[in-house]
Amino acid sequence: MRVVYLEPVPPDVEAVVAECLPEGFDLRVRRPGEDPASIVGEADFLLVATTPVTAEVLAAAPRLRLIQHQGVGYDNVDVAAAARAGVPVALTPEGTTIPVAEHVFLLILSLYRNLLPAATALREGRWLQWSLRSRSFNLVGKRLGIVGLGRIGREVARRGRAFGCQIIYTDLARAPAEVEAELEATYASLDDLLAQADIVTLHVPLTEATRGLIGARELARMRPSAILINTARGGLVDEEALCRALVAGQIAGAGLDVFAQEPPPPDHPLLRLENVVATPHIAAGTRDALREKMAAAFANMQRVAQGLEPLHRVA
Repeated sequence: MRVVYLEPVPPDVEAVVAECLPEGFDLRVRRPGEDPASIVGEADFLLVATTPVTAEVLAAAPRLRLIQHQGVGYDNVDVAAAARAGVPVALTPEGTTIPVAEHVFLLILSLYRNLLPAATALREGRWLQWSLRSRSFNLVGKRLGIVGLGRIGREVARRGRAFGCQIIYTDLARAPAEVEAELEATYASLDDLLAQADIVTLHVPLTEATRGLIGARELARMRPSAILINTARGGLVDEEALCRALVAGQIAGAGLDVFAQEPPPPDHPLLRLENVVATPHIAAGTRDALREKMAAAFANMQRVAQGLEPLHRVA
């Protein structure tokens, strides 16, 4: 069985992936600059993260039995073309949920404790023992607003409770009462959440309905002391409106792991702001997470090879 991994990963990452490969499977990893459609002709399975899986790629893969996304955000996959080709699309929540939830708090604490200015100043010989205190904050007692209480949102809520935060959330469907009780989470409309929360963190997929979910109107509803965290998809946020809000002091800061265009240009306005902490789409990017993802992804391929329905199928 041939697995084609469409991500041009470095050798150390490829080695971790290869270690997880089941017996009877072989792995072909796309090299930088290679056209994805040129290497999928003998693929039984596609493994993908961010590389677009287009109708052209699917047409070049006549043996294809499954598109296995190694994460949970599959807006780069042409699911309509996959459906026409009769190829299922499946996700890998394993290895995604916990590291992303942890990364949310890395971004929150980096902003709240001014980590980047403090570390940069220290390396430059400046000792800011007192200078940052009036604009640094504790997490305890803050109202954490979670937009999307799915797998990741719930893990964020659990960690928020451990920090002593008050949890409010919004979602298309209200969570069962027992989930709200476990998480000590209060439901609110998006507008009310934006107005009340000290921290707004996004955990919804990117769809036509959610594109631009946070724009000028929504940012105007947030408190001047509030921060926005996005580890989901860049397209959820109107980046120009966010930049204007940050420059004007309409909100206090933003922690971003994702951008509308990835990678963003080096001169992206958001990357120039001191009240932005940005990382290169690495929220789920740990060695531990990669091994867990690969084990689950390859297990799903084995299911399909045995004639079983893939787990976590979305199309």
